[in-house]
Amino acid sequence: MRFKPFALTLLLVLTTPAFLVRSFAQASNQNPAQIPRLNPNPGLAPDDRGDEQRAKMEKEIAKKANRERQAQLQRDTDNLLKLANELKQSVDKSNENTLSLDVVKKAEEIERLAHNVKEKMKAN
Repeated sequence: MRFKPFALTLLLVLTTPAFLVRSFAQASNQNPAQIPRLNPNPGLAPDDRGDEQRAKMEKEIAKKANRERQAQLQRDTDNLLKLANELKQSVDKSNENTLSLDVVKKAEEIERLAHNVKEKMKAN
């Protein structure tokens, strides 16, 4: 006799719960002390205070890093403003026929510093 796939699937679906119920009933008759319990941290007792302290410490570290990043941004932007003013003064002193190497170097330094400031701001 040949079974159709649907009939075979139906047979499996109907008989599987019976096996599960029987094995569950046998397991529930065992002594609870005999059923092994899994501890997520073997060798360590659950400690909610430790988790709270770790979270608090991580938050403090993040705050400190943000303060340091903000202070660095402040220093970099102050330096950027100083360099831009120096560049303007150098360009004002020059004419259309003279452009010193110092002016080009200042412009490159301004570009580099502006890029660094932009990247630090993206990190926030």
